[in-house]
Amino acid sequence: MGRLHYGHEQTFEFDDRTLAHLRSVVVVKLTLQESIVFTWDADGTRRTIWLHPSIPVTFEFDSTENHEINHAWLEHLMGLANGRGGLVLTPEPAAELNTRA
Repeated sequence: MGRLHYGHEQTFEFDDRTLAHLRSVVVVKLTLQESIVFTWDADGTRRTIWLHPSIPVTFEFDSTENHEINHAWLEHLMGLANGRGGLVLTPEPAAELNTRA
């Protein structure tokens, strides 16, 4: 399980593959100096955090391997991130996987 550290006190766990996709979306948004609402379900609880460019975000992976990126999932997540409801973690759709660093 990888971890998303937000600020100095909040840590959230995601499997490494999911975290790789989240990192791609979050980095783009924060690089553009855009805040983003991020919502996901974990352990029967719905969580929502507000990600802001001025607050440190760290992505910590348990594995050092490059994770295959599902471009259909990435495009779907980015579309959500750019919408009114913000980034909502959805299940990965079936699609051809391509390796990208």
